[in-house]
Amino acid sequence: MSDMTIAMTSSRPYLVRALNEWILDNDCTPYIVVDAGIQGVQVPTEHVANGQIVLNISPGAVRGLVIGNGALEFSARFGGVPMQVFIPLQAVMAIYAKENGEGMVFGSEPGSPDPEGGGEHKSSRRAEDRPSGRPTLKVVK
Repeated sequence: MSDMTIAMTSSRPYLVRALNEWILDNDCTPYIVVDAGIQGVQVPTEHVANGQIVLNISPGAVRGLVIGNGALEFSARFGGVPMQVFIPLQAVMAIYAKENGEGMVFGSEPGSPDPEGGGEHKSSRRAEDRPSGRPTLKVVK
């Protein structure tokens, strides 16, 4: 092995795709928590609370779900109104199963851009700023 550091792409898109598939394979409903303050996020703002939105991304709730390497997008109806949702993957804070809370919370990754807007977002905290111990998920409604 060489002493050179190899720059890696973000693992988040791969983890989101894998966890989404795992949740669906276990007959559960995948939910994502999104930092709505990240530049480029297009979600129904009337459903944003405390800068976050929780979205059901199950096949019965959305159409045309694409989890690419840079963004997650789909179309859905909110209050009967159709909308195209676009979420840069750096804005995905967590993915979990609605039924039991199993899933993953994401921190910031080395080399990922800092959120725009100046304020500290939960997704921009460094690993040493987070409490140690077993991670927990809290359902935000």
